[in-house]
Amino acid sequence: VQLVESGGGLFQTGGSLRLSCVVSGDIFSTLAMGWFRQAPGKEREFLAALPTAGRSTFYADSVKGRATISRDNDKSVVYLQMNNLKPEDTAVYYCNVKTPGSSWYSVDSYSSSWGQGTQVTVSS
Repeated sequence: VQLVESGGGLFQTGGSLRLSCVVSGDIFSTLAMGWFRQAPGKEREFLAALPTAGRSTFYADSVKGRATISRDNDKSVVYLQMNNLKPEDTAVYYCNVKTPGSSWYSVDSYSSSWGQGTQVTVSS
């Protein structure tokens, strides 16, 4: 599985963004997916996740109420919409595949293979 994130850039405080992650292969509809970010000098942080189907979603407290994760199984894409951006949202954002039966909120519950990520910079 290859992961290609896009949609990053320079944003203003209070603005919005939508990130996309295209997943290669024909198995996307069977994959639970998550979004993460890593700021300089900090550990990678879980942001949001959703299962293969249904309405369940999971969010970190840092983005709850500002972020929405969604997926389009026909296009093999998972999205992350974020509103009310803050300078502390500046980071490289990644998507990844969740391993079955593990915690939704732990970075360790996702594949050890990461894409290149997409840089998000929020100016104050």
